[in-house]
Amino acid sequence: MTTSPPRRTLDTAERLQRLLTHCPELDRAHTLVRAFAAMFDSGGPGALPDWLNQLETSRLPGLPSLANVIRDDLPAVVQAITSPYSSGINEGRITDVKLQKRLMGGRAKVPLLRQRVVLIAHLRQHVTAG
Repeated sequence: MTTSPPRRTLDTAERLQRLLTHCPELDRAHTLVRAFAAMFDSGGPGALPDWLNQLETSRLPGLPSLANVIRDDLPAVVQAITSPYSSGINEGRITDVKLQKRLMGGRAKVPLLRQRVVLIAHLRQHVTAG
């Protein structure tokens, strides 16, 4: 659902379509996710207030509270939509480091953690490039 439609494989697109056909709630969630992604793609937050209203009235679990959280930090969300910069890569690296620390259960020292994180970054680079 979060993958941009042009980047989906044919198999993935077909499976997603079958899921959306059989589950109206998932179809509504998918529509909302794609609308949010479209704001990022266009760099225009103009549709954000209407989108937040749709979240509130969707009656899907968790989405009304998500709308409230976004409204509480609306300037930051608008900045994220309009900014050409992203912290996504850094957030991914931080997630990798935290995951490795948890997997190693405090047994690894910094050199081993560094080696594992560098290896994961290398693997991610090849996966996203292909």
